[in-house]
Amino acid sequence: MRDNEIIFPNYKHSILNLTNSILKYYGVETKYSGLPKLDEKLQEEYKNIVLIILDGMGEHILNNALPNGFFYNNKIDTITSVTPSTTTAAMTTYFSGKPPIETGWVAMSQYFKEYGRTIEMLKHIDSYTGEKISNTRMDVYDLVKYTPIYEQIEKASPDVKAYEINPTYCDARSKRNINADNIELACDAVKSICENKDRNFILVYDDNPDGLLHNYGCKSGEVCEFLYRAENAIKNMCEELKDTNTLVIVSADHGHKDIENDYNILDMKEIQDCLIMPASLESRCISFCVKEEKKQEFQNYFRTKLQNEFILYTKEEFIENNLLGNGQKHPKIDDFLGDYIAIAIGSSRIRLGTYLGKEKKEKKATHCGLTSNEMEVPLIVI
Repeated sequence: MRDNEIIFPNYKHSILNLTNSILKYYGVETKYSGLPKLDEKLQEEYKNIVLIILDGMGEHILNNALPNGFFYNNKIDTITSVTPSTTTAAMTTYFSGKPPIETGWVAMSQYFKEYGRTIEMLKHIDSYTGEKISNTRMDVYDLVKYTPIYEQIEKASPDVKAYEINPTYCDARSKRNINADNIELACDAVKSICENKDRNFILVYDDNPDGLLHNYGCKSGEVCEFLYRAENAIKNMCEELKDTNTLVIVSADHGHKDIENDYNILDMKEIQDCLIMPASLESRCISFCVKEEKKQEFQNYFRTKLQNEFILYTKEEFIENNLLGNGQKHPKIDDFLGDYIAIAIGSSRIRLGTYLGKEKKEKKATHCGLTSNEMEVPLIVI
């Protein structure tokens, strides 16, 4: 493992396969393989299986903050995220057991022609104006539906109760949803569930250290302090659960990369002159719709000015290289991707925006690119 190495998603050794190991354990029929090291652990019968996702806790983040700690000493593997390495795509992979090519959940901001808007997927708002998307003839999310793993598990194993624990603002995907706005409350909820008489599957999502990483950077004291707290809370929880026949799995959706060059797309005239409509997706994985007569000019700009910072793909190349995974392509994928996709390999981001919206704030660190810092996440099993 090398810092800043370019890592492509390995859809046979990724968070997709982590989820599918769990699905297979509960008897769900799935076409995707599991993770051999996790499958080995799952050969035993457990009353409770707990999957905890700490948003943004990449392999490199963990190794810097907690070398030789409880997490590190219980790590059994290093796996990849999906592409783009972002919460929208990655957590939907956890929630569905499918890769982004199948779910249609690609990135934070996706353009829906049916609404004539770029919509922020997790907040249900216009990506540029911040306006709430409501009172429409069809909910936008009906266009990108999937069956949550909670429903899949309970259907295949009727004796299992599936729970979701997440922050208050998050959408509920399980009929058994519990809100917990910090890791300590989440661990308390896990303990209460595991002590009941039922067989349980529990997925915990905590939105940190992601927010701290964006604000303070990968090696900040704030990030280290949170991970120390989280590690202690989960360690104490595991000790209290030792007599409940519980397997606890800890991982992440993606890592982070410190940003050195922060561009504003509105200041990049060479790019703006080539575009038909505003760019979308994310600041380190960007979709561009380009005027036909400007395509060569657009490609030349990336090859000369940004070749060390981004890989530029045509939409066809992006899909054919399986960056979104293998499987049946969601019917909206072609709409979401535009003509070109630029994905980061350096330390730059391009802030997306229009003159109608508020200017995007700078970030100390972010994700969505192909560096090992963003793509590699730990697999921890207790």
